Amino acid sequence: MAEPKWRLSAQAIEAIVHGRHANPFEALGLHQHSKTWLVRAFVPGALGVDVHLLDGTLVGALEQRHGAGFFEGAVKLKSRQPLRLSCCNEGGAWTVTDAYTFGPVLGPMDDYYIGEGNHLRLYDKLGAHPLHHEGCDGVHFAVWAPNAERVSVIGDFNNWDGRLHVMRKRLDTGIWETFVPDAHEGQGYKFELLDKSGKLLPLKADPFGFAAELRPNTASKVARTDGFKWHDEAYLKTRRERDQRRAPMSIYEVHAGSWRRGDGNRFLTYDELAD
Repeated sequence: MAEPKWRLSAQAIEAIVHGRHANPFEALGLHQHSKTWLVRAFVPGALGVDVHLLDGTLVGALEQRHGAGFFEGAVKLKSRQPLRLSCCNEGGAWTVTDAYTFGPVLGPMDDYYIGEGNHLRLYDKLGAHPLHHEGCDGVHFAVWAPNAERVSVIGDFNNWDGRLHVMRKRLDTGIWETFVPDAHEGQGYKFELLDKSGKLLPLKADPFGFAAELRPNTASKVARTDGFKWHDEAYLKTRRERDQRRAPMSIYEVHAGSWRRGDGNRFLTYDELAD
């Protein structure tokens, strides 16, 4: 019996399992071939993979095509949507929400303004941002790396494996992005890059990161920036009522890390330093 025309080539599968595929979004995830919907997934350690909708409905079982954990198969679907994988091996079972079945978060206007150099809210687009996307909670990661051949986000959510969440390159801007479903606040992460020659570079912390591990550790950490509550109403009121140009001003400078320490030589929080 002839193989279906949609089956991925052995060469492409080898590239995926070794983290060398030029565009994994072109191969992995959910794809339509003629009237057939098919799913391809790379789940290291899995011996079996079933495909479910986010509501738990079973839509198909995948065939293992590579011992490293590459699976492929047709599923019963009528439209494109995010999917969850039910995986198993001799040690047990687990689920993985497939990042390659989600669409991009950034849009064409982001590309335009980033390329122009006039994006006024770049801090809302690059870095790590927890959000709800296409029916699932997770974290959107984006980084500017115009000279990279491949960029992956690695962290506590994928066992620091650069093959699992290779990012989508946005043409003409040098931005790489991906949405990692089920990732959450507090998890550590870095970016893994290959240069144009295919050389693996040292891991990179996030230049737009909103939080980081304390030394000697160097990973960035997923942090929310939308929950801070300001308590400066009195200051804002007095500021509006005085002439800033003629009001006295005091400037204080201190190196917070070396000025004073807490019990066990730990760094103080800003609230403790203020007290």
